[in-house]
Amino acid sequence: MLLKCALVATLILLVLQTEARRARPRPRTKSKVQIGLPITGKYRDPESDQYYNNNDGAKILLASHFDLEYVLGHKIAFLCTAKGTPRPHITWFKDGTEIFAHHYLHIHEWMIEDDRVKSKLEIDPATQMDAGVYECTADNMYSIDRRSFKTDFSIAFD
Repeated sequence: MLLKCALVATLILLVLQTEARRARPRPRTKSKVQIGLPITGKYRDPESDQYYNNNDGAKILLASHFDLEYVLGHKIAFLCTAKGTPRPHITWFKDGTEIFAHHYLHIHEWMIEDDRVKSKLEIDPATQMDAGVYECTADNMYSIDRRSFKTDFSIAFD
């Protein structure tokens, strides 16, 4: 009987510790390093150097915030604006896999100028399954540029 009581007390203590860990607020880090930083620098191979440092290559000019905490059931929106000649094409990925529009995920794209494009990814309503790392990739025949956005959810109590 004493062993059963000790076991139950240990289990209760473990549950309380787990709940206490879950209740702690998440630290907000202001990271200046993005997961999907563009590849830059000097290359040994002249073809690689020409590809990644081409003035007409795709460049992302504006992108959403790096770390986003969304509320379950609300909308998530990511923006990505790119420039290049010829005008780049923007592709969206989640956790490394290309994503396509479906009934609750929409991708909008606008041609801003001859050499610029803007794309918006919207998820409404957001679920737990939408947490992860999203990436927008802009590419044309000269280069590729990319930005990543990390997301996690929170629960709003009304």
